[in-house]
Amino acid sequence: MASSECTLDPAALAAIAGERLDWRFKSLPADLWGLTLAEAAARRPGLFTGGFVGPVVVLEADALEHNLRTMAEWCTKVGVRLAPHGKTTMAPQLFARQAEHGAWGITAANASQLRIYRAFGVSRVLLANQLVDPAALRWLGAELDAHPEFEFSCWVDSVASVELMTEALRGTRRQVDVLVELGGDGGRTGARDLDTALAIAEAAHASPALRLAGTGGYEGALAHDPGPESRRTVDTCLGRLRELTAAIGRRGLFAGLDQVIVTAGGSAYFDQVAAALTGDWDGLPVVPVLRSGAYLTHDDGFYRGISPLGEQPRIAGTPQFRSALRAWAQVTSRPTGDLALLTLGKRDASFDEGLPEPQWHRRPGEPPAKLTGHTVTALNDQHAFVALPPDSPLRVGDWVGLGLSHPCTVFDKWPLLPVVDGDTVVDFVRTYF
Repeated sequence: MASSECTLDPAALAAIAGERLDWRFKSLPADLWGLTLAEAAARRPGLFTGGFVGPVVVLEADALEHNLRTMAEWCTKVGVRLAPHGKTTMAPQLFARQAEHGAWGITAANASQLRIYRAFGVSRVLLANQLVDPAALRWLGAELDAHPEFEFSCWVDSVASVELMTEALRGTRRQVDVLVELGGDGGRTGARDLDTALAIAEAAHASPALRLAGTGGYEGALAHDPGPESRRTVDTCLGRLRELTAAIGRRGLFAGLDQVIVTAGGSAYFDQVAAALTGDWDGLPVVPVLRSGAYLTHDDGFYRGISPLGEQPRIAGTPQFRSALRAWAQVTSRPTGDLALLTLGKRDASFDEGLPEPQWHRRPGEPPAKLTGHTVTALNDQHAFVALPPDSPLRVGDWVGLGLSHPCTVFDKWPLLPVVDGDTVVDFVRTYF
């Protein structure tokens, strides 16, 4: 296995808690303005009695902790490292929680995300993409030279990208670790065949600015459901990644490395990735790395249906993930008997992988009640259309709790999310998009 887990800068994290709240943060009670995040959390305001205005999206503390612990224990059990994709949340406070639960690194998608990570001292970053922008590469080279403890790797999927990186990094002292990305027909980036991938590996090995450090891919670009055909496609993709890694090893291009990173694994097929990337590598010092990010909050839609630890789990003996994201919005209008409008829209909730799901009903002064038979049929910018059953209890002014699908497109809408224990706000999580 690779060396230590990922770390972050405690002082930078502490500075988040010292940021003062004001009108910039939607949904917050006005009487919290002027307080720091830490001071506001210490007040333990009530979500429904403390002055929060709808809509508001919250993180549920017990579900977060459950998912963190479940994923960490499973990764240890099967022998893989986890570099969760930080783009899901862009929340360094949550990166720190993942690191506390043993995360090996944090995955990024682009140079802007990388710079945010480094502002908070993330010690090991896997950029699961090509990096060919000269300005970004010059910044990276200077960052690596200035911080010898910082570990970084990114993908290459063409000889042209190797050449661009080599030119932009001219004059830097440290080599940049690169992983040859293998793709597939109908996929996203990545070399489409083994011969091309091997030529890229040869070019990277020969570059004075780069160090060939492993291979990578993204099986999620080739499959989109948990059915048998998609699972066969994923297994084929992972088999080719193993074949490429072994072929590079036979050519001696990994000689001298104490670890060879082989990485795949979004949040949909990480069970298959772990099965494919662990086991005997014929002497290669392979470190299998998953990049699953959505496990942290899970969801009530896309990942609930496709995750190996979703509503139809594919991993025996491991608890299912729990959705840690919830939106609360008020009924603002009930113009007909079968329609209600909520104060929540596209500016507040995800809609790219399924519409929000009404799950709870709360009337002021009453306990929450399960809500069934209600369906969000459409979202405008600031409204949700809810189709009502004949016996719907909803009245204007009531609160509705909604499950959300695809956390990656929820977090980017909220610069600050309350963390709740029941109805009590116990913390605030800051995002940086």
